[in-house]
Amino acid sequence: VQLQAFGGGLVQAGGSLILSCAAARRTTSNNAMGWFRQAPGKEREIVAAINWNGGRTYYTESVKGRFTISKDVAKGTAYLQMNSLKPEDTAVYYCAAALGSNYVTEESRYRYWGQGTLVTVSS
Repeated sequence: VQLQAFGGGLVQAGGSLILSCAAARRTTSNNAMGWFRQAPGKEREIVAAINWNGGRTYYTESVKGRFTISKDVAKGTAYLQMNSLKPEDTAVYYCAAALGSNYVTEESRYRYWGQGTLVTVSS
């Protein structure tokens, strides 16, 4: 499975962006998916995760109430709607797909990764 992430860019603080993650060659309809981010000089961290059909989600504390993860099961595409963006949200964002259908938060549980898309939030 090859994942491709889209939608990054430059936005002012308080603005919104939506990231998309699509799979090439094989669908991820039955896979749990997640979004991670890596800020300059920091380790990669999980941002949000979703189970295969979108029925269960997880958010890291710093994005709760601002970000929404969703999934189009038919397309196998995952989305991350990011609202009220802050400069500290600046990072390269990666999408990933797990082997299983239940969402997981450990990076090691994700098998397939996208190439990353840069989100820059200016103050």
